[in-house]
Amino acid sequence: MSYRIARLRRRCRPLLGQLDLPHPFAIETLCAHLSAYRGRPLHLHPLPDQAAVAGACGLWIATDTDDHIFYEQRTARSHREHIVLHEIGHMLLDHHATTGPALPGGPFAELFGDLSPRLVRRMLARANYSTRQEQEAEMLASLIRTGETGTGRHRRPMDAYGKLHAALGVSTDDEL
Repeated sequence: MSYRIARLRRRCRPLLGQLDLPHPFAIETLCAHLSAYRGRPLHLHPLPDQAAVAGACGLWIATDTDDHIFYEQRTARSHREHIVLHEIGHMLLDHHATTGPALPGGPFAELFGDLSPRLVRRMLARANYSTRQEQEAEMLASLIRTGETGTGRHRRPMDAYGKLHAALGVSTDDEL
């Protein structure tokens, strides 16, 4: 494993220990847990069609009181879940947008619906994975989905991936 990947894993693993990953995994259960953990509602929304024109497949909007995650709806369920987990990664890693797409009149202004752009504190929407923030969010999403617990050991999820890992004897314990 490359040094860069190992460094990303080390950055993300401590956050995993704070999560109560549902077993079997369910994105809705994880979102309910995160909402309680953060003390603020977490809402999931399908991403409006016009967002594809702006190059987004998912985004996280944080207001003063709530979190909103938008995901591409015209893709496989597993991909939708990964998009949500990626945005959860941004949220847990406390990433901030480095540009101002949340400004009124910006390319994402139509997505707000009932949200006043003045209430939006953070909005992340990305189209590539070349930045450190994107790589961290992607790593955390993958670790959550594979059942990592933050201790370097996997929970034994009962889904197809967990059964395949168990059958093949795959473990991430030796990867660092």
